[in-house]
Amino acid sequence: MPVSTEKEKALIARMRDLGVSENDFEESFIRSSGPGGQKVNKSSSCVQLVHIPTGLSVKCQRERSQTLNRFLARRLLLDKIETQQKGFIAEEKEKIEKLRRQKRKRSKHAKEKILVAKHQQARKKELRGKVVSED
Repeated sequence: MPVSTEKEKALIARMRDLGVSENDFEESFIRSSGPGGQKVNKSSSCVQLVHIPTGLSVKCQRERSQTLNRFLARRLLLDKIETQQKGFIAEEKEKIEKLRRQKRKRSKHAKEKILVAKHQQARKKELRGKVVSED
């Protein structure tokens, strides 16, 4: 059961969007394990795919067909690459946003609020003083 041309075109478009080319992959075929009987034991239908620039790797033995496993392995590897790329970008944006919030000047209202809180704390501390008995 081969992969449809629409799905292959979508995969190629996704690879182009992520900046990944077919030359970046190192592909090897291994014998599968698990259910599948004689077919699985005699043919190398398990696909191991490694993305050389990032070092990410994927093994796929979901189907009995090697061509289908090749397609599925590429899809899984692109998912990993995408999460890695977008994860780093989101993490970097979060750090920049946090620094910006920390360095931002406080508004007049915020300053007044902080000052009121400080005065309340000072009053609490005054009440903690020694008790003087008047005899």
